[in-house]
Amino acid sequence: MDLSKIIQGKKLSETEEAILRYIIANIDTVLDQGVRTVAKENYTSPATVMRLSKKMGYNGFIDLYYHLEPMVRGSKAPMKQSYESYIGDLEKYQTEIEQFLTLLNTIKDKNIFIYATGFSGIIGEYIYKKLLVNGKRTLFASGTDSVGVLENNVEIAGLFLTITKSGETRQVVEKMKYFKEQGIPVVTFTNETDNSAARLADVVFPIMDGDTLDDRNIKGNYFFAQVLFLFETIMKEYQQN
Repeated sequence: MDLSKIIQGKKLSETEEAILRYIIANIDTVLDQGVRTVAKENYTSPATVMRLSKKMGYNGFIDLYYHLEPMVRGSKAPMKQSYESYIGDLEKYQTEIEQFLTLLNTIKDKNIFIYATGFSGIIGEYIYKKLLVNGKRTLFASGTDSVGVLENNVEIAGLFLTITKSGETRQVVEKMKYFKEQGIPVVTFTNETDNSAARLADVVFPIMDGDTLDDRNIKGNYFFAQVLFLFETIMKEYQQN
């Protein structure tokens, strides 16, 4: 499993990273094993396991487990057979859709700034063009663009929107923090687990991710298709209202 997004910026030692991999590989039994057994199996001390939990941003081993467990379960779960199986879930986004539409209607002459990287950048560019043809002033930037593209246009930005499958991409999280500091509302489409992007955003669209730990998007996954379907639904309501 690719753990790069989970451990990014955490500065883990080799031992701590080995413990994390052990916990993920034994997610069904580690809670019963407890800190001492996990430490023993990795030839280290319970204090090291607790230090890992703290570095990951959690209060302790149990807190770490309950945040990792849904991500690992998602990576092992079989993918749903058809995209239609997701469509019925759209009603759960009604509050977020209303909040987003309110933002669209209140920014007036300001711009919507969209930022996304990698596969998310492809979806971001589609959303950018969709907003443009609907008469909304929109700017788009990706990870290859200079930071000046954002900083030199922040005064004309009324809304910052990003798509991030992991919710932990450093470039994305940094840009979200920057716009939040400028008092600009932030909207994100991200996965359903607790993540940095979701905690920062003013409006969060949590999207089911069939494999949270598939960082390179190699496996079949409807995450990006869901983002597009949901955004088209949002635009339909925007046009009707």
